Amino acid sequence: MIIAQISDLHLRTDGQLLKGKVDTMAALEAAIEHLNALSPRPDLVLATGDLVNKAHVQDYQIMRREFDRIKIPVFVIPGNHDDRDMMRRNFENLGYLPKNGAFLHYTLEDHPLRLIALDTKREDHDGGEMCMDRLEWLEETLSAQPDRPTLIFMHHPPFKSGIGFMDKRPFVNADKLETIIRRNSQIVGIVCGHMHRNISVAWGGTIACVAPSLVFQMTMDFTTGSSSSFMLEPAACPVFLWNEDNGLIAHCSLIGDYGPPNSFVVDPL
Repeated sequence: MIIAQISDLHLRTDGQLLKGKVDTMAALEAAIEHLNALSPRPDLVLATGDLVNKAHVQDYQIMRREFDRIKIPVFVIPGNHDDRDMMRRNFENLGYLPKNGAFLHYTLEDHPLRLIALDTKREDHDGGEMCMDRLEWLEETLSAQPDRPTLIFMHHPPFKSGIGFMDKRPFVNADKLETIIRRNSQIVGIVCGHMHRNISVAWGGTIACVAPSLVFQMTMDFTTGSSSSFMLEPAACPVFLWNEDNGLIAHCSLIGDYGPPNSFVVDPL
């Protein structure tokens, strides 16, 4: 099974550049072209939140139109910039989002690897949260199929990155979530967004990965007290390969034209 991931699109469709620097429509077009060119083609694409920069109806409508051009099924979850109701209205006909309830979490059951989508959006600030209702839902969902290999995808990483300005807002109930994850050995990995960097960490007895953004990357600054900043580093698309023999293998595919594959030749002595 092959899974691609896109994250933190921060789409603006009003003609304005994001942060005065980035054409987000062009970034999305490049990502779509990249996904459609992947060979072999992934089984699905996970779009892990912050789909838009501001929750405007037009942005979601155009995003849905563009996602329909992707030749692979796309599954969305909300980030802190997203609006649940607008997401429901624009993606509900695909059948996987819950039709009601406070949160947009769900499962995908029709693949060799079971996938669980978690809604970690918190209303009062940008940080993530798993409230008691969401934790209970996750525990019940995992206990229903304890022997089936499972991948969890969510927007907010429930761990620190080491980048001080990104770690200021703690993930609420990260310790309770980690306890649940550690109890369920069928979880082969967790994929997240939000941090705008390619990050991997051993967490909760499994591996957790953060995707780069499609629009800009946060500065990799481990200095205590550093100010928030970003870099115009290349966008990238994580690609996960899973099979029963090797488990989950994470790759990162840079988006852009870097020329064709080059054959190895013997270097002169």
